[in-house]
Amino acid sequence: MSRRQGCGADAWNRVQAGLLTAARGAAPGLTLVATGACGSLVSGLSVLDPESLARFAPLLYTFHFYEPYLFSHQGATWLTEEPFYRWLNAVPWPGAPGRQPETLAAVRARMAADRAVPEAEKARDRTVIEAKLRDYFAAEPGPAYLAKELASVSAWADLYGIPARQILMGEFGALRTDARYTASRAPDRAAYLGDVRRAAEQAGFGWSFWNLFDGLGLMDDAHAVDPALVSALGLTARP
Repeated sequence: MSRRQGCGADAWNRVQAGLLTAARGAAPGLTLVATGACGSLVSGLSVLDPESLARFAPLLYTFHFYEPYLFSHQGATWLTEEPFYRWLNAVPWPGAPGRQPETLAAVRARMAADRAVPEAEKARDRTVIEAKLRDYFAAEPGPAYLAKELASVSAWADLYGIPARQILMGEFGALRTDARYTASRAPDRAAYLGDVRRAAEQAGFGWSFWNLFDGLGLMDDAHAVDPALVSALGLTARP
């Protein structure tokens, strides 16, 4: 069964087939990893036709998961096509509707502290943010929201008879507040990471956290690990 793909999928499928061909030629028994287009997001994997890749078995199929982006990428300064993310902070997890005024106040404070950006630009971003936050809190994101978002991956795997153990959530994470970023609060970040990890495990998927260092990392700049993150990932810290 083939379904229409976007995000440059035709080009990606050709590139991926070439890469897998080279890898399989060099390592006949190695388990390889394949993904869909759209930056490896769920939307790319869920329209991938795995039958065209069957010759490369054994294979894992991977996807990246950062939903909802309004939480995971709050405070991101590199999303230049969606500049409103730079102002977002204190977006809570889970998204209880009663916390919306607190988040809006934190956003306004973040804007007021930046004197380099013109007021007209801030006003434009503030309008977008207010609408996005209304949608975010209306959805009441939490564990049930995550399970629903991952359900399309399970449906895709079921459609093609792919066991859940062959699915890898190859990236997930959330930006933290540190010297560089004003982003998620530490307790909310830990709660989100724990909920995403458990949602993947409940679906039967393997997972890989993004990443060790930088603003989305497990370690801070001093290479210290927050015990709450270790717990959220279901790991045990060694002394």
